[in-house]
Amino acid sequence: MKERPIKVVLVGSPNVGKSAIFNYLTGSYVAVSNYPGTTVDISTGFFGNGNRRFEIIDTPGIYSLIPLTEEEKVTRMFLTSAVPDVVVHVVDTKNIRRMLIVTLQLLEAGLPVILTLNIMDEARDMGMLIDIELLEKLLAIPVVATSIFHKSSLASLKRSICNYRPGRPIVLQYDEKLEQAIDLIAGNFSLDYGLSKRMAVLLLLQGDPITVFAAQQEKNWPAIADSLKQLSDKTQRNLEAAVALNRQVIVDRILSKVIRYANCKPHSKQKLAEWLGKLTRQAITGIPILCLVLYFGLYQFVGRFGAGYLVDYLNNSVFVPVINPVVEQLVNTSVPWEWAKSLLVGEYGVFTMGFRYAMAIVLPIVGTFFLAFAVLEDSGYLPRLAMLVDNVFRYFGLNGRAVIPITLGLGCGTMAVMVTRTLESKRERLLATFLLALTIPCSAQLGVVLALLSQHPIAVIVWSIYMLIIFVSVGWLSAKLVPGSRSSFYMEIPPLRVPLISNVIKKAYTRMSWYFMEILPVFIVTSLVLWAGQLSGALTTMISWLEPAMLLIGLPPEMAQVFLLGFFRRDYGAAGLYDLVAAGKLTEIQLIVAAVAITLFVPCVAQFAVMIKERGIYITTAMIGLIIGIAFASAGLVHQILMLFL
Repeated sequence: MKERPIKVVLVGSPNVGKSAIFNYLTGSYVAVSNYPGTTVDISTGFFGNGNRRFEIIDTPGIYSLIPLTEEEKVTRMFLTSAVPDVVVHVVDTKNIRRMLIVTLQLLEAGLPVILTLNIMDEARDMGMLIDIELLEKLLAIPVVATSIFHKSSLASLKRSICNYRPGRPIVLQYDEKLEQAIDLIAGNFSLDYGLSKRMAVLLLLQGDPITVFAAQQEKNWPAIADSLKQLSDKTQRNLEAAVALNRQVIVDRILSKVIRYANCKPHSKQKLAEWLGKLTRQAITGIPILCLVLYFGLYQFVGRFGAGYLVDYLNNSVFVPVINPVVEQLVNTSVPWEWAKSLLVGEYGVFTMGFRYAMAIVLPIVGTFFLAFAVLEDSGYLPRLAMLVDNVFRYFGLNGRAVIPITLGLGCGTMAVMVTRTLESKRERLLATFLLALTIPCSAQLGVVLALLSQHPIAVIVWSIYMLIIFVSVGWLSAKLVPGSRSSFYMEIPPLRVPLISNVIKKAYTRMSWYFMEILPVFIVTSLVLWAGQLSGALTTMISWLEPAMLLIGLPPEMAQVFLLGFFRRDYGAAGLYDLVAAGKLTEIQLIVAAVAITLFVPCVAQFAVMIKERGIYITTAMIGLIIGIAFASAGLVHQILMLFL
């Protein structure tokens, strides 16, 4: 029988380099970014050493074993159910005082831990010197210093994993009252919590909802509850604070023995990075910088270059005059059936519409967006943007962390809805999902809209202002109507770094490949559905139902088809809008109205499916109903206003 692989789980706070270590160990690629929240699901890879096989598992970031967000809950539940052979706790060495608390939690949970002091190069640049051998002795676990820029250090970590042998865990000593309570309550525990009994008691003392729920199933729960009440009465501060203070005292005692600081002056690059970092976080300088990022990153690079030049070249210089005629001639000469010809190269043909839309219109836009977004990720700008917009997002019931899924939504709404798991409360995830579905266009849709509107500067201004008004007003109103309050804002702020070109290209290529492999089958299936609908007359009927709505908002009947396409995929609808404009069927006013309507219109089928998975069928259906109403009402209002002034 084949021996099972040795299970190695990577854990740690967001943005400490777990995914980079995963990539090195496995040779696989997962998104590696200089901002928190990259990993929102479990990633698995393997490597071999002799006749042994190791399974490497990358988990979402955690700040504690008491989960506050959905991503932290994923990691906590995985640790308690997976029975790992090795847990590699990756920490940012610069922030070891805070992160070592999680190391102690993992040790108290009875897990087999290797401590990885990552980003060691930056810690040394700050003058931080760590006695690793003494730290290993004090914690009684292997400790490895690593840096993603030094492969030899990562090789040392790999050797440490291969040679790991569980040792005798240290036992942390808290104050006398806590220790007595731990012993008393542990004696009443009989259930399996997936962690050591001592750690389960500590989590209970800290009010961890998962442990509290499980403990209430204990047959001795009345006695446990009574012990908790007595301890709370004896302790001057609340129990959670008492446990946290005891742990911090232990951490400080350990670090006082192993860390010293050298007199090290920051070099010019560090000073420049710190100065730029401050500028991006302050409103008076951060807002102009944000405008420059949006102008050059989205408008010029994605909108003008990607959706303008690249799409125009691929569609009008490659596909339409060269590739399409060759394919049409090949089909016409080799396929005898008319229905098959129309299926392949007709108006809704699998090649002439599905493949052309995916290759010539959508992929160049998505590719340029992913390149721009990868640069922003790896530079460390996004966490600073989160701090900048935190005071604004409070009016929407959100905090600065929401800027990550909102910004990611400009690339792919489906991925962005999944990333809302990084938000702390159910209310915040609901509000962010609604704003994503209503007001945030994906990169392909945004690129097409910007490219079409860029020929009319006034149109760009009108569309941008109106979308901003909708985002602000709907966000503010939603925050007022949905009960609850926003959570406090916290986020790891990494240093500004010059992005590695290789990582940017690899990341953009990986995401483009994933996106293309996702959209191409959808585009082909959509073409098949539309072709079947045209052949049966169902498509004509559905379009005829939408045509009166088009006339009400001042658009030509042909726009009904674009909205229908947009339901299958937003980028598919945007590509249909591109074809209509190219055919000269929209006036300047109609173009603005159409841009507003299609931007606000319902999300694509893939995003719709993920919304159902994340938020549930009833909430998603209610959202879609509101979105349809807002989209058509907004388009009608814009049409009336423009007719008055233009």
